[in-house]
Amino acid sequence: MAVTKEQKAKLVKEFGKNDKDSGATEVQIAVLTAEINDLTEHLKVHTHDYHSKRGLLMKVGKRRSLLDYLKKNDVVSYRKVIEKLGIRK
Repeated sequence: MAVTKEQKAKLVKEFGKNDKDSGATEVQIAVLTAEINDLTEHLKVHTHDYHSKRGLLMKVGKRRSLLDYLKKNDVVSYRKVIEKLGIRK
């Protein structure tokens, strides 16, 4: 259910400035998106898992905050990230 080390390393490589740039806003958004997608699939099967649903909503809120920050500071990067991840704005 969680994002594996390999998946996270792949996202860091794709969205970060280098292989160790895991703190970049774009990378954090990409990792949160992967976690949100996994949790969404989990909740389709386990509809009464309210603890996971709360975690999902918290991750969505965190990603929204990071997207707002990125939009305010770097619009070009914001548009690239939204297009690559397929997020609606």
